[in-house]
Amino acid sequence: MRVGTFVIAAQFPGQGQGEALHRAISSAEAADVAGLDTVWLAEHHFVPYGVCPSAVTLAGLLLGRTRRISVGTAVSVLPTAHPVALGEQAALLHLASGGRFTLGVGRGGPWVDLEVFGTGLAAFEAGFPESLDLLLRWLREPAVGADGPRYTFREVSVVPRPDELYDPAAEPVAGSGPPVVVACTSPGTVRLAAERGLPMLLGMHCGDEEKAAMVAAWREAALAAGHCPDAVSAAGHVSAGVAQVGDTRSDAVETLLKSMPGWLQRGLGAHRTVDGSARAMRDPRAYTELLCDLHPVGPPRLCADRLAATAERTGITRFALLVEGSGDLTATLDNVARLGADVLPELA
Repeated sequence: MRVGTFVIAAQFPGQGQGEALHRAISSAEAADVAGLDTVWLAEHHFVPYGVCPSAVTLAGLLLGRTRRISVGTAVSVLPTAHPVALGEQAALLHLASGGRFTLGVGRGGPWVDLEVFGTGLAAFEAGFPESLDLLLRWLREPAVGADGPRYTFREVSVVPRPDELYDPAAEPVAGSGPPVVVACTSPGTVRLAAERGLPMLLGMHCGDEEKAAMVAAWREAALAAGHCPDAVSAAGHVSAGVAQVGDTRSDAVETLLKSMPGWLQRGLGAHRTVDGSARAMRDPRAYTELLCDLHPVGPPRLCADRLAATAERTGITRFALLVEGSGDLTATLDNVARLGADVLPELA
């Protein structure tokens, strides 16, 4: 089982944006020391829900500050990025880190971001498959050109080649580029990822039953697309969730109920749609209570049991766990340390 952290760089009420970023960076460095597997970095624009606007930029910083842990984006938003530019950045991070980078991509939402970056609503509604396929070609081929509805350009060389990791003791060796995962929240995106053989990143709002159904749908679509059964079985999907380790279940839940509803109220409420339409927002307290019920929140044995139960029910053994739900730097670092020192041994 591979347990990692999910870092949103959340700006809690009363906090500055620099404080949120400092906590995010510090928690990622602590995850490296604690022996966790991966730090997954979220990307948001124009809202205090998360103040990291470039997951790949923060990934570069953290790859330079750590030595062991993998770093992934969860996710880089494709409709507001050029897939070639993102592919170049992913290749650079993959090669410079010795293969410790994973590129997670997703559709994002119908937010005002599409207006600000000039891509328009069509990039969100219909352009994701074209962007994803162009990105994958960039990560797999030596030269790429495009002749699609959104991207058209003459063939150019891929530099740097993401499949040439450097070993200082030998000549450059051929390998594979950075792993790619796709955030999936709808049947269409599940099919899209499955047809390309790409593992899914499933959101923290989903319970085990829903995640199991999505994994089953992905498997069926991947096999129908001709992917090898062994590769399908070893897909490496990732389950996002929340983790708060406490001495008792009630202590851990109380910690999150004191802080998360205020952050969710302010952060989710700041989202603005590109067309000005209203969108219903989850009740912040009810959502926090749901997350506490779904995920490892409580003493170490309970946390380990929750993770093991999710793995058994869904077949997913990779986890990206939000650890900053307290909103406090000291409490977040303690939470990360306890995940490594108290929960991982219980899983083993």
